[in-house]
Amino acid sequence: MRRRTVTAGTLDETHEGTDPAERETAPAPPAAARHQEHRTEFTFELPRGYVDEDGNVHHDGAMRLATARDELRPQIDLRVKENPAYLSVVLLSQVITRLGTLRDVHAGVVERMYATDVAFLQDFYRRINSEGHTRAAVTCPMCEGSFEVDLSGGRLGES
Repeated sequence: MRRRTVTAGTLDETHEGTDPAERETAPAPPAAARHQEHRTEFTFELPRGYVDEDGNVHHDGAMRLATARDELRPQIDLRVKENPAYLSVVLLSQVITRLGTLRDVHAGVVERMYATDVAFLQDFYRRINSEGHTRAAVTCPMCEGSFEVDLSGGRLGES
């Protein structure tokens, strides 16, 4: 099998060299696929809630998808170099776009969160950036029935 190297200069030549009839008969993607929403931000509700300096509890928030820069930046942060466990604090502070009425979610805010909420956010981060959704498979401890729950919202018992 012979391989052909295509450079930016030869790409136009390659495209022009294809049979125009082949280009015209290629099926177009369905309209739904062309206009499908690309979701980059996901809402969540903390299990315990962040308590700010004034005593206000913030439960709801939003997290955006991480970029490669978001994952690389903590590697050069001095706090992370001194204590590698601090990486998740820095990373979460970069991708949380809103927490209750707070718009500036920095590492200090994440530091003061309950451990339960930080663990929830770490799992939430993993789900939206690796799996692309916020659903989790669970099993009822009483009836052993399996079902899915959406981790992003609603209080217990709400649908």
